[in-house]
Amino acid sequence: MFVKSIMIPKHTCYTIGQDAPLKEALALLEDHQIDGLPVLDGEQYAGIITRYGIYENFFLSGNSKEGFLEGTLVKDIATHQEQYLKGNEIFEKTLLDLKDFPLLAVLGDNRKFLGIVTRFDVLAQFQSAFGTNKSGVRIAFTSVEAEGRIARLAEIAHYFHEHIISLVTFDETDKLVRRIVMKVEKNNNMDKFISRLEKSGFRVLDITED
Repeated sequence: MFVKSIMIPKHTCYTIGQDAPLKEALALLEDHQIDGLPVLDGEQYAGIITRYGIYENFFLSGNSKEGFLEGTLVKDIATHQEQYLKGNEIFEKTLLDLKDFPLLAVLGDNRKFLGIVTRFDVLAQFQSAFGTNKSGVRIAFTSVEAEGRIARLAEIAHYFHEHIISLVTFDETDKLVRRIVMKVEKNNNMDKFISRLEKSGFRVLDITED
């Protein structure tokens, strides 16, 4: 999956011009209950402005609230001018990029603004990968790191007609044991399915129903 698959396109984004006063930016942030806005110079990207950035700069300004919000332009405190995405990055990379910031812009040629990727949407994708939005039975187990183990797991699941909601593996290193978390829909074959997993060399660590 690539960044562009979760990008919010420009026509559905809230943006603000770089020459707008901070009062206008703060009003947009509060009205729409969002944490940040892309700053534009025409169609070109000029940075990001955040609620936190406005408050921080006001605290350091020594100015009155009205004086600061009306007398300071968005471009004066915009950040992340050189921190952006191009849309072809691998999705997982954005989790680190957005660890300490609510959104990043996605740009095309000549810094043309195409849209944004938000931390909220990235986390929502990870939740989906773990199947947190659908009830079922979560099975955590380990397996010897060997060729064909995931294929064997799929064969067992198919044999028992298990509907797999999510499948995540860990320990992609040189360790001899890999941890696997599988979530399946609850059914009457669960005990037999678990038993077959164990007979096939999968060591079950935990079973949780949600």
